[in-house]
Amino acid sequence: MSKNAPFKFDIVGSFLRPSYLKKARSEYAEGKINNAALMEVEDRAITELIAKQKEIGLPVITDGEFRRSSWHLDFMWAFQGVGHEKTKTGIPFHGEPALIDDTFLTGKISVDHHPFADHFKFVKQFEDENTVARQTIPAPAQFFFQMITPDNLERTKAIYPTEEALILDIANGYKKVIKELYAAGCRNIQFDDCTWGVCVDSNARFILGTDEEGLQQVIDKLIRINNLAIEDKPEDLVINTHICRGNFHSTWACQGGYDRVAKDLFARENVNAFYLEFDDERSGDFEPLQYVSGNKKVVLGLITTKSPVLEEKEYIIKRIREAEKYIPLERLCLSPQCGFASTEEGNKLTEEEQWAKLKLVREIAEEIWK
Repeated sequence: MSKNAPFKFDIVGSFLRPSYLKKARSEYAEGKINNAALMEVEDRAITELIAKQKEIGLPVITDGEFRRSSWHLDFMWAFQGVGHEKTKTGIPFHGEPALIDDTFLTGKISVDHHPFADHFKFVKQFEDENTVARQTIPAPAQFFFQMITPDNLERTKAIYPTEEALILDIANGYKKVIKELYAAGCRNIQFDDCTWGVCVDSNARFILGTDEEGLQQVIDKLIRINNLAIEDKPEDLVINTHICRGNFHSTWACQGGYDRVAKDLFARENVNAFYLEFDDERSGDFEPLQYVSGNKKVVLGLITTKSPVLEEKEYIIKRIREAEKYIPLERLCLSPQCGFASTEEGNKLTEEEQWAKLKLVREIAEEIWK
């Protein structure tokens, strides 16, 4: 079944944490409970989540990212050479800063056993003939981007005088993690990648401290590191990617259509499918989809996770028909534009509203693709 990913009715991966899980994670951080007690609560929450995913007919199951504080940083912290500390300023989002830990290099990057392989094994046991277990991880480009941000650049240069050495170490680390996940039975990996949100933003050159030529060099590096990481993947392992503009507590970080990166990203990144945000005007129109090469598929993120308001079914169907002008319907799928909780704070909607959104995705997918 993994060969069929993405699915006509699909998800990006993260879900709202139940209050009892948030309480346990807070108690663990305060030293009130030990790791074993926390894991027991996490196991329960994930088991309940997977039952709900199956109940609404999802063909893919995830752990909701319930064992993480954020969608990307926990993954990086498991590598040697990566340190973190409580932030003083956070990352600027539209409306409020995302107060997630500052994350930086302390030495050369390497990885032995990655805990996400154990996280996957727990989900894998629930896989059946109707479902595929998926592991979501930040894209290699996201890891690279984290270490070359203006705040981190000097520290990174002290450890990696050349970017090439940094790119190779990150790519090789990912190859080891991908191999470990595959050995654990994983056949569906999703890269989550906010770097493209920065590249398409009108302030991209300012943010990156470069000109148009320099921006193109960044784009080339991001594609290269992602492709390097997956170049040796097994034939039956599906790797897709989700392109994001930021998702924290129902706020966003970047805006801009896919036009600036489409010819490069959609043609040259060697993934099976692109999960693309299209839930509001910040994502632009569908015209860039014409550059999605070969038999790659596109999952249209038309249902927003940032608002509790349930979309009009006919409006979403109309938008799918608009996208069909640029890419055949059989290569299109449907999902929310992002996860419901990229960080453990979660977006501003209830669990009931979350499941209503997914039921709408299923209903539309069944009608469009029969």
